[in-house]
Amino acid sequence: MLRLRPYKACDAAAIVSWIGDEIAFRKWCADRFPSYPITAEDLNRHYDSLADSDSFYEMTAFDETGAGGHLILRFTDEAKTVLRFGFVIVDSRKRGKGYGKAMLRLAVRYAFDILKVGKITMGAFANNLPAYYCYKSVGFRDVTEGEPEAYHIMGEDWPCLELELTRGEWNPSPEE
Repeated sequence: MLRLRPYKACDAAAIVSWIGDEIAFRKWCADRFPSYPITAEDLNRHYDSLADSDSFYEMTAFDETGAGGHLILRFTDEAKTVLRFGFVIVDSRKRGKGYGKAMLRLAVRYAFDILKVGKITMGAFANNLPAYYCYKSVGFRDVTEGEPEAYHIMGEDWPCLELELTRGEWNPSPEE
């Protein structure tokens, strides 16, 4: 059974091992880290720099086999009504098996039921359609506001597709 818990420093080695190449790395972090490859120490240092924030939560999904997914939850407003998901990644051996969807559903439940947010946002690069369709399968919808923001990564412009899910739109599955 998949569960979600706060990130631990010992999760870092597994998480960075799931990043197969530089393109996957850039899709995952949107250039929030300056150099590739990233190390477990780099990830822990980044999260340690945010340790005093009450607006930033690192989470790890795990089951009986150990850590299998990771994401962050970050408030984007002072009133703490809007939360943004990011750094979403799943163990490369578990991709395509519904693991990402299950992890996101747990995070959505946590955001609405525990953190009491009204809206969750997230983005997916247009060149990362598996992630985009995973997010849509959880209930996120496209936010259309003109041309998507583009990030200049690896000599190319990568449009970022914005998605959101409001508390009123959330439709938990019966098993939740």
